[in-house]
Amino acid sequence: MDRSEVVNIVNDFLIEEFEIDESVISEDAKFIDDLDIDSLDFVDIVVIVEKNFGFKLTAEDLSKMPDLKSFYDFITERVNQ
Repeated sequence: MDRSEVVNIVNDFLIEEFEIDESVISEDAKFIDDLDIDSLDFVDIVVIVEKNFGFKLTAEDLSKMPDLKSFYDFITERVNQ
């Protein structure tokens, strides 16, 4: 799966599941500061990632991803291992 497919899937679930306005979604968007993702939302993200990409994120993984760029990159790398 290439990075653009990952970006599309992630952006789609952010818009649909978390009702995030598409205009605030960018590679440098921060989960908490820009997207208003809270700790309960992170639990949902773990489930959605597992469903869409076939692997489970950990809290440690998420703590290393301050923005969407790092999230996209991490998922792309894991999917293609």
